[in-house]
Amino acid sequence: MTMATRLLTALPTAYRDQLMALAREVSFEQDTRIFEERGRADRFWVLRSGSVTLDLHVPGRRRVTVATLGPGDLLGWSWLFPPHEWDFGAEAFSPVRAHEFDARSVRALCDTDPALGLTLVSTITQVLAHRLEATRAKLIDQYAVPHAVTT
Repeated sequence: MTMATRLLTALPTAYRDQLMALAREVSFEQDTRIFEERGRADRFWVLRSGSVTLDLHVPGRRRVTVATLGPGDLLGWSWLFPPHEWDFGAEAFSPVRAHEFDARSVRALCDTDPALGLTLVSTITQVLAHRLEATRAKLIDQYAVPHAVTT
């Protein structure tokens, strides 16, 4: 798998087919808020086209963009873990088309087929690990104090 694992292409065909049976097509216009930080995480998306920014509210500042997602990327993982609240906000940076998945239905599928569930969680964990490293690097670049030059 590549460093930026794509959820649907990373899953074995049989699991991808089972997951896609639960998908519905959705679209978001540019500048649409898809979800807000701390809101109820009851679904997730795999982007087909367009781009979405993930942002974080920093007290005393405006929202800070921590990542930009594009086609093939997973949008939303908070549906997997209690309390099922978004850790970030998301906004359509351009017009977006996506596959939308109902979290409750996907969790039920994972309960029915534990091997599929383990594969899905493992793949999403790889996505999160990559995203965490990318977010860390972006925040360091944005907020690092430059070293003073001494003479």
